[in-house]
Amino acid sequence: MEKSNETNGYLDSAQAGPAAGPGAPGTAAGRAGRCAGFLRRQALVLLTVSGVLAGAGLGAALRELSLTRTQVTYLAFPGEMLLRMLRMIILPLVVCSLVSGAASLDASALGRLGGIAVAYFGLTTLSASALAVALAFIIKPGSGAQTLQSSDLGLEDSGPPPVPKETVDSFLDLASGRRQISDYATDYRVVTYSSSSGNVTHEKIPMGTEIEGMNILGLVLFALVLGVALKKLGSEGEDLIRFFNSLNEATMVLVSWIMWYVPVGIMFLVGSKIVEMKDIIVLVTSLGKYIFASILGHVIHGGIVLPLIYFVFTRRNPFRFLLGLLAPFATAFATCSSSATLPSMMKCIEENNGVDKRISRFILPIGATVNMDGAAIFQCVATVFIAQLNNVELNAGQIFTILVTATASSVGAAGVPAGGVLTIAIILEAIGLPTHDLSLILAVDWIVDRTTTVVNVEGDALGAGILHHLNQKATKKGEQELAEVKVEAIPNCKSEEETSPLVTHQNPPGPVASAPELESKESVL
Repeated sequence: MEKSNETNGYLDSAQAGPAAGPGAPGTAAGRAGRCAGFLRRQALVLLTVSGVLAGAGLGAALRELSLTRTQVTYLAFPGEMLLRMLRMIILPLVVCSLVSGAASLDASALGRLGGIAVAYFGLTTLSASALAVALAFIIKPGSGAQTLQSSDLGLEDSGPPPVPKETVDSFLDLASGRRQISDYATDYRVVTYSSSSGNVTHEKIPMGTEIEGMNILGLVLFALVLGVALKKLGSEGEDLIRFFNSLNEATMVLVSWIMWYVPVGIMFLVGSKIVEMKDIIVLVTSLGKYIFASILGHVIHGGIVLPLIYFVFTRRNPFRFLLGLLAPFATAFATCSSSATLPSMMKCIEENNGVDKRISRFILPIGATVNMDGAAIFQCVATVFIAQLNNVELNAGQIFTILVTATASSVGAAGVPAGGVLTIAIILEAIGLPTHDLSLILAVDWIVDRTTTVVNVEGDALGAGILHHLNQKATKKGEQELAEVKVEAIPNCKSEEETSPLVTHQNPPGPVASAPELESKESVL
């Protein structure tokens, strides 16, 4: 492999440098060279982290100027451009990567890796939900805040809370073809009936409505099915597979260009959010225990539970693996969007950590859609918090309902900022709690949503690392997990180095075929 002397993006200087001379590792020139090389390799990470810090300083300085809403909008424009560029690249990236990944895996490998991924996503999300409920009962974020109202936090203009949906309708939207065909959601219309005796009854009737946004879950399912179908076509589908591979590689080039704009966009995103804050002191003191419980759950799950799972499966240092993903984590912290972080994560996990492209481009788009560990944590903490606000003692059945509903509803949560708040209404409705207190959650969601997104993308990355390790282990044992698309050698075609690694050209063994034989093969194809 071309990265035999490189681990997680850090080159072993003892192997890279000469054994003696003025630039030897032990000399001052050698140390300076290693330092310069490190700065060059980690330039994007350092710039991204610097963008976050610079944005915080910029926002703190501009808060003293009392900017108008129009001026804040102008300040946030460079950050909005970053979000739009990232969202622009999501559609081709998800479709092409999943089609290429599904087409490059044979049926047995696709089924096995898919089963392992589903089990990993389900178990980690369920463990995150259980951790959140336990922390909420220990910390009791709602105790002492029963008299807190949304007006106390300056939320008079925040608008009505999300309309709660019936639990069965939420799962029907997810499971049926409605959510797969379009970005569809169930809404309700209240119909009033008057009987001859004077009795008036109100009935809530479900009705379909189109919602704003991209239906990532539908794209994931369509791309997976299309990739499997192209694999079944055999030689007839190879041209279309090459098209998706080429488009995928071109998309990754665009991603590399966009990533150099990320530090600038992040600086203005963070700065504008800080300027928009009304009174952070009031928010933190009023809802501080809720914020602390949510962030503590994210720290424990992301800093202990997920790395421990990775270590159990791979017997490798998980923090060294995560060290190569600092740029995606900074992007997740600034954008609060798992989908927007997908391009950066896919690039860094392949280049810095050496994860196979067929694994990363197969599992990361799925994880960005269905794996929401961080969202499950803050949803469960918010649910227990609202129950404590209303002096409701949760029984064992309600706690079990919270765990199951949070785990299942996180699958359908949108990978966009504040996407998880809407699913809290499903959990509250399932256990019979009022939804009018959701405005309190929305007041501090911009704080909690940042660590939520970081944990979401960390779970996806470690899952890809586990699958890569298990696939390598199975391959060493002789179980060929990844079946490459095989085509005959065609004259005047691009060289092997110019094509995508997902489609390789293999010459038949033996002497080079003559020109008539090649012409006959080309005519057959």
